[in-house]
Amino acid sequence: MPGLESFSTAGLAVHARLDYWNGLHSTVMVPTVTDVTDMSCFAPSMTRSGVGGLWVAQMYSSSSVVHHAREHVARTQEELFFLKVQLEGSARFSQDGREASLQAGDFTLIDSTRPYHMTFDAPNKMLVFGIPHALLKRQLANPERLVGTGMGYDDNLNSILSDFALRLWRQCGLGINGSAGNLASALLSLVAASYDKLAEARALGSTHLEALRLRIIHHIERHLGDCDLSPASIAAMLATSSRYVHSIFTRGDETVSRYILRRRLEESARLLASTSHRSLSVSAIAFDHGFASCTNFGKVFREHYGMTPTEYRHEHCRPAPAGHPANQQ
Repeated sequence: MPGLESFSTAGLAVHARLDYWNGLHSTVMVPTVTDVTDMSCFAPSMTRSGVGGLWVAQMYSSSSVVHHAREHVARTQEELFFLKVQLEGSARFSQDGREASLQAGDFTLIDSTRPYHMTFDAPNKMLVFGIPHALLKRQLANPERLVGTGMGYDDNLNSILSDFALRLWRQCGLGINGSAGNLASALLSLVAASYDKLAEARALGSTHLEALRLRIIHHIERHLGDCDLSPASIAAMLATSSRYVHSIFTRGDETVSRYILRRRLEESARLLASTSHRSLSVSAIAFDHGFASCTNFGKVFREHYGMTPTEYRHEHCRPAPAGHPANQQ
């Protein structure tokens, strides 16, 4: 990937920007879907380059929510870890039951081979490094256990990595020539150094339990639409007790049941806000995501989002403007 490639929605009609941006992600990064509340302010852009077997992109976006769901994982062609370095604004990333809230200078790792979600509450800018699994695993043992963990700039090693990442990106614009391989190796070494203590702590916490926890999460993601999904059904799948499932899963304050409910609500909200799913009724979305009744769905949805599913759809799923391809089907 010689030089810099730039992609922008600024020159497009407002109604065409979202489709272009979602298609661009699937083509040059990994498949995702972006949900936007205010299309009039949505004008994302990306500039990217390659460096020594990695690619790096500077991303700018406005308020939005980005989903890399199960269907996107199935279409992902390259196994990548993403190093996300926040430059301006703030962002939240969630994967495998962990959530990282980033401010300027902070970073996190995300794995393209599993579902994840990103939330941007305001305009923001970040650097994204795409690192092939094999390259990172040469430097860092089991990086898949470290995803979704926020790494703060106030830690000395973390600040060195963030500052180096930004200077590396600036150098990409000037030309790296024969130094690309060495600079990529230096970045990977800094990633390994920053995550070393965390990796050691996770390993001491029990490799076996972490593997079981990931297995539980993957099972939940695959069976969100199963109304029988519960700690008891997960325990039966593992041939163990519900109590043991809770002890394996819990990291912080979220229980297995709360995680299942949150993910069902998030996926339901994503479809309610999607213009391509306007024909689906609220009840169909509820039943497809494991809710046994519309009454219960409406109650827990309102508790979580502060409005009913219908109100959420009205606020977030704007009708396509006249002339939009969706009105010509």
